[in-house]
Amino acid sequence: MDDNTPGSVIEPLDTSNKPEPAPSPPSANAPLDSEPPKKRRPWKRLREFSNLYSIIFVLVLLLSIAGAIVQLTWNRDKQADKKSTSLTSEQLAQLQGNTTLVGDSKQTLDIQGNTILEGQLLVRKDAEIAGSIKVGGGLSLSSVTVGGQGNFGQLQINGVLSVSGDTTFSGQLSVEESLNVAGAGSFGGNLSASRLTVSSLQLNGDLQINRHITLGGSLPSKSNGSALGSGGTVSVNGTDTAGTVTINTGGSPPSGCFVTITFANKFNSTPHIVISPSNSNAAGLNYYTNRSTSSFSVCTTSTPTASKTYLFDYIAID
Repeated sequence: MDDNTPGSVIEPLDTSNKPEPAPSPPSANAPLDSEPPKKRRPWKRLREFSNLYSIIFVLVLLLSIAGAIVQLTWNRDKQADKKSTSLTSEQLAQLQGNTTLVGDSKQTLDIQGNTILEGQLLVRKDAEIAGSIKVGGGLSLSSVTVGGQGNFGQLQINGVLSVSGDTTFSGQLSVEESLNVAGAGSFGGNLSASRLTVSSLQLNGDLQINRHITLGGSLPSKSNGSALGSGGTVSVNGTDTAGTVTINTGGSPPSGCFVTITFANKFNSTPHIVISPSNSNAAGLNYYTNRSTSSFSVCTTSTPTASKTYLFDYIAID
């Protein structure tokens, strides 16, 4: 039979040009060589994802470590560029001249030993001092700012000292000129002053005066009363607070008021007037006062004797 005949079946030939027998289909009872693949459990899939994240984390960590090593190496190489050199004898000899340039602004001059400068020292930029600074002579500063504590053995300020915060003086405070305090002043101890001038003084405790009380002020004015009689005179010597009234009667003095004394400064309220006779003539009179915030009068209900002198002392207290 021709192999190219339509409808023929092409069968494979063996080495002897005979057709090979067709493989028989597997029987239904024959055992299977392999089992179908099993489905993976969810926790195994999760473990695979965890392994992936761990790998990524390790890679990132390695990259970070590598970057840090590169940065440290670069900084070390940069610091290695700063060369430490010593000044030669010739360079030290050059420093004895008027102006000598040593290095540039990118270099650092490190002096291990002590240094003595006979002339002036000029620093064109900032000066940083790691330790203490001791100045044997005067120190002139246009401006000084102290961030921490400052200890001064003696401090003299020729201009103005302005303190915004609280100030505490542990020792004595001596002020040779005037002291002006705009606000209130509080003293926990004694206040000693050879002379004290105040506009208003308020005492919350007792007042103890070991010496005399001397009152000052303007002399009050006066006006004569009818009890002086014909040709009588009166004079006042004192202040608004205390003084003496001298009365010289004239002819035929009647009872009434000898004098009205007007205060140089009015009282805030009607003052307390205390008068006392200072001679025997005044002691024989029945005297009294009329008072107001601006004045008071010395009067009598008795008929004064003509051509006599009567003395009265007065005290006026608000």
